[in-house]
Amino acid sequence: MNLTKLRRFLNTRLGFLCLLVTLYSLKYILVAYTDFNLGLSDPWQHIIMWTSPIGTAAFLISIGFYVPKPLISYIVMLVMDGLNSILLFANILYYRQFSDFLTVKTMLNAGKVSQGLGKSTVALLQPYDLIFLVDFVIIIALLLSRQVKIDQKSYGVIEPLGVSSFAIFLAVANLTLAETSRPRLLRNTFDRVYVVKYTGIDTFTIYDGIKSLETGSVTKNASTSDLSKIMNYLSQNYAKPNKKYYGAEKGKNVIVIHLESFQQFLLNLKINGKEVTPFLNSLYRGPHTLSFSNFYHQVGLGRTSDAENMLETSTYGISDGSLFTSLGSENTFQAAPQILKQYGYTSAVFHGNVGTFWNRNDVYKNMGYNYFFDKNYFSKESSDSIGYGIKDKLLFAESIKYLEHLQQPFYVKYLTVTNHIPFDMDEEDLDPSFKTTKTSDKTINNYFQTAHYLDQALQEFFAYLRKSGLLKDTMVVIYGDHYGLSNSEYETLAPVLGQDSDTWNNYNNVEMQRVPFMIYADNLKGKRENQVGGEIDVLPTLLHLLGVATKKYLQFGTDMLSEDRRKWIVFRNGTIVSENYVIIGGKGIKGTVYKRKDGKQIVNFTPKEKTEIAKLSKTARLSLKYSDLLNNKNLLRYYTPSGFIPVNPENFNYTTNYQQMRKVERELGKRSTSLYSENGNHTTTKLYQTDAPELAGRRSEITKIPKAVTDQELSSSSSSSEK
Repeated sequence: MNLTKLRRFLNTRLGFLCLLVTLYSLKYILVAYTDFNLGLSDPWQHIIMWTSPIGTAAFLISIGFYVPKPLISYIVMLVMDGLNSILLFANILYYRQFSDFLTVKTMLNAGKVSQGLGKSTVALLQPYDLIFLVDFVIIIALLLSRQVKIDQKSYGVIEPLGVSSFAIFLAVANLTLAETSRPRLLRNTFDRVYVVKYTGIDTFTIYDGIKSLETGSVTKNASTSDLSKIMNYLSQNYAKPNKKYYGAEKGKNVIVIHLESFQQFLLNLKINGKEVTPFLNSLYRGPHTLSFSNFYHQVGLGRTSDAENMLETSTYGISDGSLFTSLGSENTFQAAPQILKQYGYTSAVFHGNVGTFWNRNDVYKNMGYNYFFDKNYFSKESSDSIGYGIKDKLLFAESIKYLEHLQQPFYVKYLTVTNHIPFDMDEEDLDPSFKTTKTSDKTINNYFQTAHYLDQALQEFFAYLRKSGLLKDTMVVIYGDHYGLSNSEYETLAPVLGQDSDTWNNYNNVEMQRVPFMIYADNLKGKRENQVGGEIDVLPTLLHLLGVATKKYLQFGTDMLSEDRRKWIVFRNGTIVSENYVIIGGKGIKGTVYKRKDGKQIVNFTPKEKTEIAKLSKTARLSLKYSDLLNNKNLLRYYTPSGFIPVNPENFNYTTNYQQMRKVERELGKRSTSLYSENGNHTTTKLYQTDAPELAGRRSEITKIPKAVTDQELSSSSSSSEK
């Protein structure tokens, strides 16, 4: 198109719309590369991002096309373009402070937005933000100089409708492209960043608004009668604590270590004559560890977030998608951090990925976590991260400068990431003395290497806990969140485990869903427990060990140390594992049923077996049903147990964690119980020893607080209190 034709086209209403869309899209793409960290990793993702703003921007601006009066039509198009740019700019400011995108709920609550930003808007502005005005300056200049003239042609409805329809087509085409790169993106999303990366700010805002409406619609239909049914069911399945263990760890610190994608079969396994996880093996068999050999993960599509939800709340993940991302921003929780706050506990999470992943920034606030140390609190060197965040050895090593400032007793969770599919590792991090398998599946071979690395990271962390004196006052809980290798890989893995791949069946697949669960404390007498249990059972088990009564809380798990414990678990897909049976698919005997102890399929059922299996199936289905009812309708907002203080998420600001902890230490003075205070106000980071090659020449990283952290302003109105 030559210059004359282009000018003639721009003098049409359609041409003006295309000009606005083009300038907005260029502005959006610039912002995506300069302000948003979208994690664009391949050319296809870049192309999808470039096209993402076009369809929605064209649709919004096309609203002006329906106005018959030419001048008013142009003004409406400019207003819609301006509003869209304001939405984009508001997300920029919010992202600069929180590394997250504005939700509809946050935008509707203007007071919360202004308070949550912490810094003033002026402080968040950058000189290059003037670029946001350039497109408007260009457009106004073109109009005033009459380089672009107002189209005086009269339009009916057909042409504007055609423009809007084409815009919708472009938006749908973008979603289709997104689905090719990230299947079921909007249904199974685990991070708002992913939605923005693939669909743009506008589509994300629409999507978030629809989700909020759906959530609101479901919760409006909730009733206290639903709650009564759940309370009756849980009351009948309550397991009273074991007197021998109840309160055995009262007042102790709690450190929960989340082993990413770590399966039970790794324990005590040797590859080429060497143990894959020698340290965990010693802990598992140790004289002060309660170890559980038949402990199963129970995650669904929410995977890691499902495991966290069960651990913290003793409720299941939802049937489709992730509870964290679907309901976590709105729901009321009665989670471990807030329960333990009544007993003087401070709470924190350490995780080397971005805070938006699995919506943790919002969920942790609703759970009552005082602090959340995400990727922003650790080294920014690209070599220090792999896959889904900072490497495990570095996470533990660099966390100490924060951990030592927490007031005791504390409840702390570490989320490891290095042992995550595809289980890649940098060559420098490999242990030359450990030789992995040489199967035809690279994923399997890599899996043993990353598991070995994780084991070394844990050994270094435990050594520090012992040297610093923390271990004698701490109960350490270690668990695997879900499977690492999938069913399709088990036949290749079978010979490594000493099994026959030709006879591998669904029973074996179920048994591979076992993950480690162990509880270590210096004053515990070690024991190997063989009863069936799952992630849903962790919270009541831990609370009883800490001497916290659980009967008043709505928890779907039972204390695994209780003599009255439930003797079965149910997976999110409905598979049931009990002391006697493994039931896969279908209801009761209509499914495939195996004897759990020997794996033989039951074909002809005795009357007793039929009765037992029918009862198991009914009770397990009710467990999932009532948990879904509780979470989907947000029923906990109607029930506050005695002594429990509901969470106010507005009390938390995770951008100023370090300042908040130091402020508490100063205010408490000699009454401060942090390890740092107990050590005469001297750091304990020098006690941490690691062979991580990344820190060989940067030992100061263990002690140094990143400048981005120290520069944060402490806002007393939005800081959390741990006193």
